[in-house]
Amino acid sequence: MRFSRILIAVFAVLLTVVCIIPANAAAPIGGNQGWISVHCNVDGAQVYFDGTYQGEITAGVLNVGVYSTGTPYKSYSVSKSGYAPYTGSIPYMPGIGETENIYATLNPVVPTTQAVIGGNQGWYTVNCNVNGATVMFDNQVVGTITQGTLTVPVYTTGTPYQTYTVSMNGYLPYTASMTGVPAPGQTITLYATLNPAPTTVPVPAPTKSPVPAWICLMGVGIAGALIARYQRN
Repeated sequence: MRFSRILIAVFAVLLTVVCIIPANAAAPIGGNQGWISVHCNVDGAQVYFDGTYQGEITAGVLNVGVYSTGTPYKSYSVSKSGYAPYTGSIPYMPGIGETENIYATLNPVVPTTQAVIGGNQGWYTVNCNVNGATVMFDNQVVGTITQGTLTVPVYTTGTPYQTYTVSMNGYLPYTASMTGVPAPGQTITLYATLNPAPTTVPVPAPTKSPVPAWICLMGVGIAGALIARYQRN
């Protein structure tokens, strides 16, 4: 008789645990991740996916984690001051646990040796609130912000730039139109204010118990009734 009571009590406890544990379990986060490995011949080059900064090349490569359930990336660009930027397409988004390798070769920009004729040179001065931010004129990298500013020489007889973009990891990029073309010896001042990018924390969706709640309650009730009955006997 005593053994039967113990057996029934153990059954009730196990039934309760089966009902409670699955209800509190949550789906694992980050299990649906793959990788895109960007290979480049220049360390320190900055990598962008669809215009979004991902990081810098270190020891010839940058590994970027991507989620198979996220919006697929279409293109990538790699750039560094003193080199011509490289742009390519991302042909394939890796699945869970997979790695897609893409490549970029940066070539040094050969400085012009022509002398300035007639003093036909002007300057753009870009002011920004974030040091280290990258400055691009019409998608061409022209330098980085140092001590809040960057001065870029331009030839007044060259093709005028139309837009400028300032970007930095962790900040929303800033893009605006050029306010004009500097005359020989003139400086045009441009401004860019970078705001921190919003961060979102994924909230895991609770998983439902595989055992309906009413079955759990019924099992607990039956176990309790059996225990009470044996105690009366």
